[in-house]
Amino acid sequence: MRAMQQRTILVVDDDPHIRQLLVFALAKVGLETREAADGEAALAAVAEKAPDLVVLDINMPRLDGLEVCRRLRAQGDLPILFLSSRDDEIDRVLGIELGADDYVVKPFSPREVTARVQAILRRTGGKGTEAARADGLIVRGKLTLDPEAWSAQWTGEEVSLTVTEFTILKTLAGAPTKVFSRDAIIDRLRGPGFAVTDRTIDSHVRNLRAKFAAVGGHDVIETRAGIGYRLGACQGATA
Repeated sequence: MRAMQQRTILVVDDDPHIRQLLVFALAKVGLETREAADGEAALAAVAEKAPDLVVLDINMPRLDGLEVCRRLRAQGDLPILFLSSRDDEIDRVLGIELGADDYVVKPFSPREVTARVQAILRRTGGKGTEAARADGLIVRGKLTLDPEAWSAQWTGEEVSLTVTEFTILKTLAGAPTKVFSRDAIIDRLRGPGFAVTDRTIDSHVRNLRAKFAAVGGHDVIETRAGIGYRLGACQGATA
């Protein structure tokens, strides 16, 4: 994993003042930056030399952030942090479902954007990494999932999960930086033996949290208000 100060962030926004604020804030924590004023320039910048993460405004002329995200996701798993206006909840949800890793609502604090950028970089190593290992196990911190055996362990201790609970956790662990909406989770659960609605997802997540909390895993699943869930740090932090 490269040192944090060697990471490059592409800041994409049609407002030069916002770009200047973010470039200054990111530089203060040792991150290198590049800028793009619209979606087309962003795609060209990524094609020229891929950054470690893209800070991407949703509302831009010519080519908006959602379309840029679609095109980048068609090419790979480059981490993306969306910037969105407060009244763009539908666009934020769509952006997350397209594969964005996180979002910040305008007006925002440059410090908050910097913190979220650093959190994503820690999770991904600066690249769209996957949690799956060559042996098929999915490992995140103290959590280990064996999809072949439908087995979940916390620091080596077996945690008994239902089929639905295991599938939800495997979905989150398979893309540890992504926030999954409830609808996106339901889509992964469709199939024989599954009868899940958006009203039951929260109940399954509560059950998962309770089972892992019982063995010291208080940080297995994170909630992003208004969006959905993603895998937590899985380090056994106190609730």
